Amino acid sequence: MPISKYFALIPAAGSGARMGGDLPKQYLSLAGKPLLYHALDCLCRHAAIERVFVVLAQGDKRFAQHDWRPFAARIEPLYCGGETRAASVFNGLLAARDAIGGADWVLVHDAVRPCLAPEVLERLIAGLRDEQTGGLLALPVVDTLKRGDADAYVVQTESRENLWQAQTPQMFRYRLLLAALRAIDPAHATDEARAIEQLGLRPKLVMGDMRNLKVTYPQDLALAELILRSLQPSAVSDQPRPGKTR
Repeated sequence: MPISKYFALIPAAGSGARMGGDLPKQYLSLAGKPLLYHALDCLCRHAAIERVFVVLAQGDKRFAQHDWRPFAARIEPLYCGGETRAASVFNGLLAARDAIGGADWVLVHDAVRPCLAPEVLERLIAGLRDEQTGGLLALPVVDTLKRGDADAYVVQTESRENLWQAQTPQMFRYRLLLAALRAIDPAHATDEARAIEQLGLRPKLVMGDMRNLKVTYPQDLALAELILRSLQPSAVSDQPRPGKTR
């Protein structure tokens, strides 16, 4: 049996409505570069990953306005994004079908998770390489969970036992992931693992990292820069700090 290869796919066709403003959040500036740049950086630096496919909205003109030369040999933009995350991933998988074998691994990573540490990525790959189905990075839920009603009053406290918070990358074999996404309503697949679960399979949970945050709200950018500074000091050391001039 041939050795499976590793590919990554980043769905980056969203509008990022929860951030406000007109700029899609994957293009918001973090340490002088778009969020998407930092998401690409860790994936492209991992020696096992052959290529990173970036799924963009049809007609996206912002991607070409940025300098991607550090990743030029490793990335391939695909202008086939859909209305939902699942649709973008599915379209991207179809567009990349000539490059990826059925048993090869695909790591799907959020465009707005800029702080993926190299050792966490390696832990995911090492933890799943011998699996048949695949799995995802995740963290055990540690906070008390409250279920609220439409008026923001507590209805009940939920048990957090055996609950995990999903992160990315999520890593599955190409043929399986394509079949799972084809079989599910894209509106109901908030992540790739859910689509796999709908086939009756059980993705494996691999311990994630608190630093691997998803930038969702404006205040997340400041936290992401602090984390990025600790992970890659050189990546932010030459950038002016907010409120300071040079």
